[in-house]
Amino acid sequence: MRVLDILKPAPHREEIQDPKILKKKYRYWRFRTFYGMYIGYAFYYFTRKSYTFAAPALVSDLGLDKTELGILGSILSISYGVSKFVSGIMGDRSNPRYFMAIGLILTGVFNLFFGMSSTLVFFAIFWGLNGWFQGWGWPPCAKLLTHWYSHSERGRWWSLWNTSHNLGGALIPILAAFCAEYFGWRFAMYVPGIFCIFIGFLLINRLRDTPQSLGLPPIEKYRGDYLDKGKKEKEKTKFSTRELLFDYVLKNRFIWGLAISYFFVYVIRTAVNDWSVLYLVEAKGYSLLKAGGCVCWFEIGGFFGSLAAGWFSDKIFDGKRNPINVLFTAAVILMIIAMWLIPFSHPMIDCLMMFLVGFFIFGPQMLIGIAAAEFSHKKAAGTATGFAGCFAYLGAAAAGGPLGALTSRWGWEGFFIALAASGVIAMLLMIPLWSVKTNPLHREPQ
Repeated sequence: MRVLDILKPAPHREEIQDPKILKKKYRYWRFRTFYGMYIGYAFYYFTRKSYTFAAPALVSDLGLDKTELGILGSILSISYGVSKFVSGIMGDRSNPRYFMAIGLILTGVFNLFFGMSSTLVFFAIFWGLNGWFQGWGWPPCAKLLTHWYSHSERGRWWSLWNTSHNLGGALIPILAAFCAEYFGWRFAMYVPGIFCIFIGFLLINRLRDTPQSLGLPPIEKYRGDYLDKGKKEKEKTKFSTRELLFDYVLKNRFIWGLAISYFFVYVIRTAVNDWSVLYLVEAKGYSLLKAGGCVCWFEIGGFFGSLAAGWFSDKIFDGKRNPINVLFTAAVILMIIAMWLIPFSHPMIDCLMMFLVGFFIFGPQMLIGIAAAEFSHKKAAGTATGFAGCFAYLGAAAAGGPLGALTSRWGWEGFFIALAASGVIAMLLMIPLWSVKTNPLHREPQ
């Protein structure tokens, strides 16, 4: 059991009273915490998306078909989604410093094992295990973001952190496609895996737990920024697992609405991310490197879309997240229809469409997570976002095998119809939450 002690939350220290030391330490640790988890989560994408850019080589070298490729994608999504929920519960009661680092190291290890394999069975085992430990990345970040950044600034900080997805997602196509093109598909798995093992140890050095574990006050007290402006919320230090799971998540109808809409948002996001390379190669005749370069614009668009969504939700809608979710999802539907209806192939047009889809889909991808944390309680942030994330990656799983089978039967036209329909359903689910800022049913247990 002593080995597991490192996952326990760090104990609170006596609070620092000197205001000058307090300000200096808070500024230092907020910056260090942010860049640590930013770099760490960017590298989680190295081991999550390495397979996507090895997939065309798996078809040509090992004879896998679209359905088998989709099955592997679905296995990762299902194991990741379930892990995201389970690890969300664990993460709220763990030290994010070690929780996030150990997960990243193990994803690197299983990428190496995948690269050493040659049969579908072993691909499925190692990709499933990779997906499970991928789930150890998000909950520590949700915990850190809700403990180190207060409500009125959280949209901007969370959106800036969310661009780590795009940094990792933009770099891995270049790295993995280069390795697959010049050294074989196995090196598209080896190289990202080795990077992530190294970065995992860096996270252990950089990250810490909550402000209180360093002798700092809660962020709400430090900034005078409470959700209820009329009262200062009394800080409760410990919650039972039952309280976190049932009182703040499973009985919360607002989080259920967000979670179901997340399913359909992730169908679109995952489908565009995972199938676009194959679409551009098969339907438009692009080379693997050219297709990978085009897909990079999806992540670049997402980088700017995340920043814009966070800023608008903080500044224009006063901390309400769902107006942006609805408006951005409506724009995604239009972009998907435009991609489907454009009859000709032109690299600049295709890159622009990838940029715009990325810009608008990464807004709700990020803000649904923030809204889930804020509709719950900051000490249940990992549980709430993990629960919503579980639905998201069920959607991602639907974008794997099921969407691959649909595309095999109905072609790329059926692919785009499915994505447009997913966007419409997600938007309709989020419209009733337009004016909700925090959970009005929330009551602090006594």
